[in-house]
Amino acid sequence: MEIKFIRKEKNYLEIELDNLTVAELLRNALWHDKATELAAWKREHPSKNPCLILRTNGKEAKKVLLDTIENIQKTNAELISEFKKAMKGK
Repeated sequence: MEIKFIRKEKNYLEIELDNLTVAELLRNALWHDKATELAAWKREHPSKNPCLILRTNGKEAKKVLLDTIENIQKTNAELISEFKKAMKGK
């Protein structure tokens, strides 16, 4: 996966990703942090990569993004564990 920072400020990030699914996953998860003022993605054209946009209030945007990614990883680990338990019972 390629990640390119287009704009990086204390309370604002614009990141080009090569995966629309990841952009949507992050956009959705970022709204769970109270410091998020704006979480969206845009794409200039269907053939272009999406850009994730994050604006925060009071908390560094980089910190909000990293915390969100950690939370997604924890959720995924729990999901995998639950599926493995369920598969053993079948």
